[in-house]
Amino acid sequence: MPSKIISSPKKMDRIILTQTDTTVGFLSQDAQRLEKIKLRPNNKPFLKVYADLHSLWHNLRIPIHHRRRLRHAHKTTFIVKNQAFRLVRDGEHSRLIKRYGWFYSTSANESGKHYDPDFCKSVSDWIIEDARGLYESSSSKIYTLQHTRLRRTR
Repeated sequence: MPSKIISSPKKMDRIILTQTDTTVGFLSQDAQRLEKIKLRPNNKPFLKVYADLHSLWHNLRIPIHHRRRLRHAHKTTFIVKNQAFRLVRDGEHSRLIKRYGWFYSTSANESGKHYDPDFCKSVSDWIIEDARGLYESSSSKIYTLQHTRLRRTR
């Protein structure tokens, strides 16, 4: 009997407009498409969102001193070695991320502008809207994690 091959989901190159855990945003695994849509400089990296610690630890090494902080953080972005990331464990947003492992995430607007529903819907491949709808909200807190130090950035 041949062995069963389990394939992981393909890379998500589509642009998804959805309500994130903090505000309305774009999700994709294609950073170049996000840069083009937002008219953003290509030297500015995107935030990566993960649905669980297991997938995060496969992609990034977190200082041991901060692992407990990560497990209990909500609506918080962390930066380790110039890589920004956030863990999302609750709700519909988390289920979407878990299906693909991770996404680049950014606010749904042109760089430096406010949320415009017409613009966002015109550039999105998929629009995922739940009972909350799509609304602009406050952004997450940002902390930079060093070996043993923590510094609040925003």
